[in-house]
Amino acid sequence: MIWLYVALAVSFVSIGLAGYLYQYIIRQESGTEKMKEIAGAIKEGAKAYLRRQNTTLLAFVLIMALILGAVYTLYHVEDRGIYFGASMAIAYILGSLSTTLAAYIGMLAAVEANVRTANAAREGLRRAFPVAFYGGAVMGLSIIGFSLLGVSLLFYIYRFILDWSYEEAVNVVLGFSFGASALALFAKAGGGIYTKTADISADLVGKVELGIPEDDPRNPAVIADNVGDNVGDVAGMGADLTDSYIASLIAAMIIGAEQGESTLIMLPLMIAAVGLFASILGAFVVKASIKGNPGAALNRGSFSTWIIFAVLLLATVYLSGLGERWPGVFLPTAAGLIAGVVIGLTSDYFTSIDRAPAKKVAYASTTGAAINILTGFSYGIVSIVPPIVGICIAMLAAWSLSQMFNVNPFYGIAISAVGMLATVGMTISADAYGPISDNAKGIAEQSGLGEEVIEIADRLDAAGNTTKAITKGFAIGAAALTVLALFAAYAHLVDIKWLDLMDPKVVAGVFLGGMMPPLLSALLILAVGKNAERMIEEIRRQFREIPGLIDGRSKPDYARCVDIATKGALTELILPCLLAIVVPILTIIFLGKEALAGFLAGSIITGIIFALLMANAGGLWDNAKKYIEAGAYGGKGSEAHKAAVIGDTVGDPFKDTAGPSLNTMITVMSLVAEVFAPILVGISL
Repeated sequence: MIWLYVALAVSFVSIGLAGYLYQYIIRQESGTEKMKEIAGAIKEGAKAYLRRQNTTLLAFVLIMALILGAVYTLYHVEDRGIYFGASMAIAYILGSLSTTLAAYIGMLAAVEANVRTANAAREGLRRAFPVAFYGGAVMGLSIIGFSLLGVSLLFYIYRFILDWSYEEAVNVVLGFSFGASALALFAKAGGGIYTKTADISADLVGKVELGIPEDDPRNPAVIADNVGDNVGDVAGMGADLTDSYIASLIAAMIIGAEQGESTLIMLPLMIAAVGLFASILGAFVVKASIKGNPGAALNRGSFSTWIIFAVLLLATVYLSGLGERWPGVFLPTAAGLIAGVVIGLTSDYFTSIDRAPAKKVAYASTTGAAINILTGFSYGIVSIVPPIVGICIAMLAAWSLSQMFNVNPFYGIAISAVGMLATVGMTISADAYGPISDNAKGIAEQSGLGEEVIEIADRLDAAGNTTKAITKGFAIGAAALTVLALFAAYAHLVDIKWLDLMDPKVVAGVFLGGMMPPLLSALLILAVGKNAERMIEEIRRQFREIPGLIDGRSKPDYARCVDIATKGALTELILPCLLAIVVPILTIIFLGKEALAGFLAGSIITGIIFALLMANAGGLWDNAKKYIEAGAYGGKGSEAHKAAVIGDTVGDPFKDTAGPSLNTMITVMSLVAEVFAPILVGISL
């Protein structure tokens, strides 16, 4: 019980610190009137998109809440009836609100920090870096604080105030997790379509066709591109990682409840609390570490966070009351943390501008776009090897070590996912720093602040690209371990002891599940392509029809491009997101519970592979382009640069739309199985 109070207390501390850092950002100077004008347009565009997205999804949330409430009232818990159904519906709505809040807080902090980072860059790197990082930290600390608060508070109310059983209280929290995941998928997919529509369009017309700089104010898509950084890379990724974080907690709590041990139920919240505390300390290490290399400072903050967490984890688990079984929880959790570090270091190696893969892709650009794309794609495939091996080792280690000390092995796998995501407060802070720096560079360029300021902003941005790739790797790896734990919980709920791969229904389920991640990827990339076609035509029209635009004597119609990106994203996201919810339900109805188990297994395998490939290849193409822009192989405007820009446009929807949406997709499908299968298993055909 005391640890539940600790989790609640750390949540409030984290939220309070985020509020303090937000006030720190607001107190910084915004710069010139031109800078304020550009930042205001970005802020208004981002707010408008999220407002329209939330309005569009409101009906979906209410309908899904009614469905959940009805089915759980009628079929699930006879003795509580409508009370349980109403609780599931409310928990689902609260989970949806938590994701929406995460997205909005992240966006709000980012649009306030971007212009202030650009202005601080006029005084040097050491002055600008804290503003950008603290902008990211507002998001990281607040949304993880709210997530831990929501899970802990719901569990506390239903278990200790309403006196429901542990298993019933955990089931209510499952509804909270489902709401967070479903909305995260919509937020990430929609934001990803928006941001890459604008990014690709601005690059292809501006850089390739007209030879103007990336953030040139003459380009009609430049404001939409800056808005996209906030609604996709900030708001979307914040929602995505909130989903993974909550799902990892609930997976471990469900398996702990099945064991009937209160300590095993509470441990995920305890570990999450010390992880969040370690993230708070790590944020201060980053501030103290900046000497001239932003990437090094971020890495020192991350490593410090992991070391602090490991020490606190040992003390927490040892004192948890497990007795001699404590190593059966500590060692699997540590294995998950180590796997996360392996994934992060792999992403750093394969995407960093200073590493061999980026330089080799840059060199390949000298022979044209085709070789650039082939080289980057190949390195993307190679990059899946260390993370997959790391995930497998972590899974096997968690299974064996937990068994060795008489802890349920499925609980060991689940708690390893909690260990991987426990420090995600620091991870999100570093991730959100990336698009803030990207926006700052754009504002500096559009405001004419000079090459020295733009160069400082570019150094901040280059470090941000790597941190974004590392964050995606963490989210993907954690999703892999989380869905494995959810898979185990699903098998227990529907009473599956083993799967027969000679059963054609099971094999059909495996193939259907394996099909889903590639299908979702294709639909999202096609959505980006279709929307980009519309915007490219609009950009060309403006340059053709607005007199003096190319010479800088006239202003473009930024609002038109923002509107194209917004409408297209909200239209195109519906089908792929609904498929992730509907197809698992149809699978169990028409093929049965064993087929759905095969479906989940197939989706996990292809989902993790595709997500890692796309995230790493996309980041690699991006930094290969930046390496050339820094002066290699002819620099900006060279033939190698044009080839690298084309490669980067291929990588954009890979790394920022399809790739990061996949880990959310497989989590959503696993939670759909967890929530609906116990009810639907009795009516399968």
